[in-house]
Amino acid sequence: MNISHDKLIGLVKKYNVPGPRYTSYPTAVQFSEDFDEGLIRRMHEKRSEKPGHYSLYIHIPFCFSLCWYCGCTKVITKNQDRGDVYLDYLDKEMELTAEYFHDKSSLKQIHFGGGTPTFLTPEQLRRLGILIHTHFRVDPEVEFSVEIDPRRVDENHVKALSEIGCNRASLGVQDTNPDVQKAIHRIQPFKQTRQVADWLRSNGIEDINLDLIYGLPLQTRKTFKKTITDAVSLDPDRFAIYSYAHLPSIMPAQKLLNESDFPDTDEKLSMLIHAIEKLPELGYRYIGMDHFARESDDLSKALDEGTLQRNFQGYSTHAELEMIALGMSGISQGHRLYTQNEKDLDAYYSLLDKGRLPVKKVLKLTGEDLIRRKMIMKVMCKGELSYPAFLNETGVDIKEVYAAELNRLHELEADGLLIQNETGFAITALGRLFLRNIAMVFDEYLTRPNHRKTYSKTV
Repeated sequence: MNISHDKLIGLVKKYNVPGPRYTSYPTAVQFSEDFDEGLIRRMHEKRSEKPGHYSLYIHIPFCFSLCWYCGCTKVITKNQDRGDVYLDYLDKEMELTAEYFHDKSSLKQIHFGGGTPTFLTPEQLRRLGILIHTHFRVDPEVEFSVEIDPRRVDENHVKALSEIGCNRASLGVQDTNPDVQKAIHRIQPFKQTRQVADWLRSNGIEDINLDLIYGLPLQTRKTFKKTITDAVSLDPDRFAIYSYAHLPSIMPAQKLLNESDFPDTDEKLSMLIHAIEKLPELGYRYIGMDHFARESDDLSKALDEGTLQRNFQGYSTHAELEMIALGMSGISQGHRLYTQNEKDLDAYYSLLDKGRLPVKKVLKLTGEDLIRRKMIMKVMCKGELSYPAFLNETGVDIKEVYAAELNRLHELEADGLLIQNETGFAITALGRLFLRNIAMVFDEYLTRPNHRKTYSKTV
């Protein structure tokens, strides 16, 4: 990026405002507990009418200990017997869900998230694999990924994951500096992470992602550079490098962090800039926002092929797939309907005991939502928007219908974040730092007076 550090800092201070991450549009804050269960029934009946390919997400909420920065939906326990009970209820939920699958439908993607999926014992993981294959057809070429906490896994876990078909793993690293690890209550010697990466590869799970976070207590540009160097030495295929979001009012565990230890805006930004400048030099393409991938990786190929998507796990492949989420708090993303499961474990169990799907909240998308979702996802996943192509796809003339939104792009263009012409606009390398801000221009909900603004800052 050809821009001075001072100007970049100025832009960050200008645009670093609360805003959605656009893992969906509309976002989860629009979900409602007041819904007609007939909506869900009709969605299921439509799903059963013809064969389709689907993405399956399974939420495993348990963790052995609390990481103080974490905002995930989780249950802290050391009792692994709770995993057996949870699998009993996942079995019930799978049975209710699979009842509306067409006989020839199949899973093209599977992802275990959490919590900590490897909280489950190797035997429990094998049982989970059996449950999936019992209730669903799994495509032979399925992309099957799992999130792993390297502190809580041994080679038997890895062998079990390999046996049930897992072919991609995402390792939670966050930071390799011992002082930072102590400050966030997550002690993880780097040799532990390296050992897990070795186990994965020796058991045939060769596609590895690493998750890092910048903006944590006691981090500096110098320590984060070392974290990047350490992480690259493991030769992963992808990186997800997230901005730490400090929202203690809605994530109580964050109150345990020492706020005086957080890096200032300049220091935090310098970490992001280092990643954006250094990783491409090392062969990792900047996919957008917080993701990097090798040219040979499926995420990079999806960007080129136009099949990149944003969902509740971040950037992913197979934009055409409906995502079905199982487990406590899981969010399913249909083409016209989003649903979220109960976030309370006992309530999740109770609904399944009654033979009901454990849905707590729903959002039915309007026609306007669908158009704006398409525009926002073009920004987030393609970095450009062609007006003629959009007209051809949707019948909507953006220049005519959304003239007010396009007018608001002029200020962003003046700041060098995008380039407009008569047929559309393209986001610049600088603008990729501010994708969320650009997408916010097309978010109708942000303009509503009663809109909830419980978002992290955009940079």
